Amino acid sequence: MSGEPVPHEAHLGALASLDRVGGASLRVLLSLGPPAEVWDRVRRGRLPSSVLDALPPPTRAAVPGWARAASTCDPVRSWARWRERGIGVVSIGSPSYPSCLLDDPDPPVLLFHRGDLDVLAAPRVAVVGTRRATGYGRRVAHDLGRNLAAAGVCVVSGLALGIDAAAHHGAVDGRAGPAAVVGGGVDAPGPATNAALAREVVDRGVVLSEAPPGTRPEPWRFPVRNRILAGLAQVVVVVESAERGGSMHTVEQAQRRDRTVLAVPGPVESAASAGTNALLRDGAGVCTGVDDVLVALGLSRAGSVPAPTEERPDPAGDAGAVLGALGFTPVPVEALARDLGLDLARLSVALGELEALGWAERRGPFVERIARRGTGPGEPP
Repeated sequence: MSGEPVPHEAHLGALASLDRVGGASLRVLLSLGPPAEVWDRVRRGRLPSSVLDALPPPTRAAVPGWARAASTCDPVRSWARWRERGIGVVSIGSPSYPSCLLDDPDPPVLLFHRGDLDVLAAPRVAVVGTRRATGYGRRVAHDLGRNLAAAGVCVVSGLALGIDAAAHHGAVDGRAGPAAVVGGGVDAPGPATNAALAREVVDRGVVLSEAPPGTRPEPWRFPVRNRILAGLAQVVVVVESAERGGSMHTVEQAQRRDRTVLAVPGPVESAASAGTNALLRDGAGVCTGVDDVLVALGLSRAGSVPAPTEERPDPAGDAGAVLGALGFTPVPVEALARDLGLDLARLSVALGELEALGWAERRGPFVERIARRGTGPGEPP
């Protein structure tokens, strides 16, 4: 990539790689200016006291080590390495940013992803619960994942052990691709025992994270991850949960966003169902199977969800070849011409056709594929 322009997502990703930097800290840093300028300030240790004071205390304590870390990190090389590994980076305002997060009260500034962002155009249901699931809970989660995906619903979960894994195991062979939001990097999402499942989710759907590749899933990242899970979902189903924990935090985030919350009833003597039974006592909807979830989505019990329709005409010729090479992450136009063996004039014509058809968007020297917009109940196409 020597001599090629680098999108601002490269420097955003470098900033996100700094110790204790999450979405809130990233917004504070970006108040100083464009990502490349902020990165240069970090590298030189020149952050103003007003910005330092605005950072959360744990992040502020990590600031002294940032300049040293930045001196060993090259955003251009990191960006090239992510591209080589099939890892995309999308920032808010980008044409491929998930439309369902645009109106979120706390949208992620950037998302790393592997897989197909277009699966998020389907209706989306989060299936969450305890890592210490019982056999009953795993069976219910697996059946929900399988039946929802077969009905055309994107099953969203966190790739954790227990309920998350059971729901995704059920969903990976369905009509709609699944989505996972993880606390660590998308290059090694979830626990090692779920590695094969994670590959299936990437192959059939998409894995998303705010954390850069190579990031360990530190405990503080899971609560901030849960808001994205809740933001993506139109309905949240809790299968089994203790009265406190990650699932209950996801419920809180869902309620903040006016999402429908359903709970699966469980045995009154089971600690794994204490949280779900409490939710039911407090007024959550009852989930006894896929029909209850489809009704909560505003869909018929009898029918499956219509598949998201692709209203954009399929391009042909050079435009079709260019679209096949485009991903949901910005790429330099010159690099695209070189990879495809097209001269710039011919490529420009093809890109113009893709833009006219709504498949791509140019941003300065970069071009990026436009993701299909959500077409679930209550969402604009």
